[in-house]
Amino acid sequence: MTPISPDEPLSKHFRLTPIQRTGLKKLRIASVRDLLYHFPVRYDQGGDDSVIGSATPGASVTVFGTIGSLKARKSWKRKIPVGEAVVKDASGSIKIMWFHQPYLVKKFSDGQFVKATGVVGGSSGKTYLANPHVEAADPAEAGLFAPAKPATLSRDLFAVYPETRGITSLWFRHAAKRLLERGALDAIPDPLPENILHKYHLPHLARALLYIHKPDTLAHALAARKRFSFEEIFAIQVARAKERAENDALSSFPVHEGAVLAKRFLGSTEVSPTSAQSRVIGEVLADFEKRKPMSRLLEGDVGSGKTLVAAATAYAIVNSRPPGRDSGTLQVAYMAPTEILAQQHFRSFIEYFRHLPIAIGLITGSGCKKFPSKMNRDDATNISPAQLLKWVAGGEIALVVGTHALIQKSVGFQNLAYVIVDEQHRFGTSQRRALARKSPIMPHFFSMTATPIPRTLALTLWGDLDISVLDELPPGRAKVTTSIVRRGEREAMYETVRRELRAGRQAYVICPRIEEADPAKIGALQATSVKSEAARLKKEVFQEYSIGLLHGAMRPAEKDAVMKKFASHEIDILVATSVVEVGVNVPNATVMVIEGAERFGLAQMHQLRGRVMRSSHPPHCFLVPDTAGEAALKRLRTLEKSDDGFALAEADLENRGMGDLYGKSQWGVSDLGMEALKNPRLIQAARTEARALVAADPSLAKNPALQKRAFLLSEDLHEE
Repeated sequence: MTPISPDEPLSKHFRLTPIQRTGLKKLRIASVRDLLYHFPVRYDQGGDDSVIGSATPGASVTVFGTIGSLKARKSWKRKIPVGEAVVKDASGSIKIMWFHQPYLVKKFSDGQFVKATGVVGGSSGKTYLANPHVEAADPAEAGLFAPAKPATLSRDLFAVYPETRGITSLWFRHAAKRLLERGALDAIPDPLPENILHKYHLPHLARALLYIHKPDTLAHALAARKRFSFEEIFAIQVARAKERAENDALSSFPVHEGAVLAKRFLGSTEVSPTSAQSRVIGEVLADFEKRKPMSRLLEGDVGSGKTLVAAATAYAIVNSRPPGRDSGTLQVAYMAPTEILAQQHFRSFIEYFRHLPIAIGLITGSGCKKFPSKMNRDDATNISPAQLLKWVAGGEIALVVGTHALIQKSVGFQNLAYVIVDEQHRFGTSQRRALARKSPIMPHFFSMTATPIPRTLALTLWGDLDISVLDELPPGRAKVTTSIVRRGEREAMYETVRRELRAGRQAYVICPRIEEADPAKIGALQATSVKSEAARLKKEVFQEYSIGLLHGAMRPAEKDAVMKKFASHEIDILVATSVVEVGVNVPNATVMVIEGAERFGLAQMHQLRGRVMRSSHPPHCFLVPDTAGEAALKRLRTLEKSDDGFALAEADLENRGMGDLYGKSQWGVSDLGMEALKNPRLIQAARTEARALVAADPSLAKNPALQKRAFLLSEDLHEE
């Protein structure tokens, strides 16, 4: 039999329906390799305790049987919507109750054979499964020879995979089994070097793939998961180490008087830097002294003063001469993710440099500006893009602020020595590189983020960057009061919001969804939407106030227009999804309500509440959970008590649930990779091995399988 190539399309081996093709595309599965690397999230196990008749209260069970008596109703006492069903096997029957999920009954039909996994509730004689995971199953999977005969269940482990519409775990199990039986393992080279496999006691790729899809024991499954966790982190670290080695081989603009210049700038401002700001400024200036280009990431918690660091280091650049020149200056480009943020930073730099002979430009999609104006040296003026681009290319504009418009081909610099990217994870790598290559000599690269990131995640995703941290807030910032709003306390919360609005201040209301969920849609998120909440607040709660709407489905120009209205106080209450722009400065907004708070990550909510920590007015943040479960409340109490963004990010990583750390879609790291991030020793080992390997084989020519694996993972991480 000819081995299956890992790059062959799945359509060559499976007859796929249109729904299955759509589902696989959604899961980003196109090739044999993709399917084999689509790993189970857990394993269920059959056994004697999986016979319905032996299920006892408190036990976690997996039962097989036929489903029937499907109906949706409301509970008698609390009027909670409930979906009900009964699952039967030869030994008995058990009731299923889906609380708050009555729509799940539409997923099944009477007489269908299913597998149900959950915890047995109730008491002897009146047991039930509360909110179990139920899926269509094959009778052969349960070891049932005929429905009429007593159940004889195997003790095999059954893999449970991430699913989507039209693609079930059962389909994945059969698909993986077919590929394994047809020799798919024989054709996939192992990307991990033999010495690393031996050193860390990891199984070879073929054995690991067999263990993870069809394990005989949980120990086999755990060994495979450990191997693939290491492989993912190692491959990312290899890609990053390769990028760093390529960067360090280049030359950049050395700046030798940076410390003197930065000190001069700080002495000319009314702001005294914190010790953390002084430390980071020193780290950047030390990098400027070197011939190789700086590659540094600045993590600064909400309100920690990253802009002052950017201004002080930019000042050192724009007051330095190009190599071999007695006139002119080096140039700085500052890129922000949105137009409103670019305009905000343009104004900030004007305030910092107003008293200094520094020309500043602004380039966005809607126009260009220059400071100072020839007519009024205290103000900026609108100018034509052609004129501004001419001055930038000629070196007459020392500092240019802009959006992604900065990377257009028409934008050229004479001596671009320093690139600053704000909220750098919002830009794709290709965009950042395009800006960095606007000069024949590689500029120094400085990225900043207000997103609290656990150290292990930062070392993995940005292993090619040196990392600086601002872990101190400037004095004078009001501390936020964060409160969980329990049942019956909503009106008291609204009274606090009214008090702030009557005082002339503004409020945010954050919701998890844009539109209301379709109750008939399986797995739909039943949560408050911005559209329905904005309408309800206007009709029932804040009739006398202006309410605006902001969400991700709006066009960029629409979002900018809404934020401008909110910033100018034409809007009193902004109802938004988490799209509320990072870093947007509206000091007059002092209160935030987060609906469905348990659906957000702790670090994400910490960043959101940073929007109301921009002034000396006492800010308030209210967390309104949709559910009152103890686990959800425990997480929220962590946010209620802590204002340390980095500690909250670590807590998110440790107790990671759906959406925490902004989810896999934000970072591009798989669930197995996220598991690995909880292990600092594994991260350090992968980092050390990756750097040693790249130092010995910079092009990875000796290991093409690792080269391909690292490239694929790097491409996934760069897609934003």
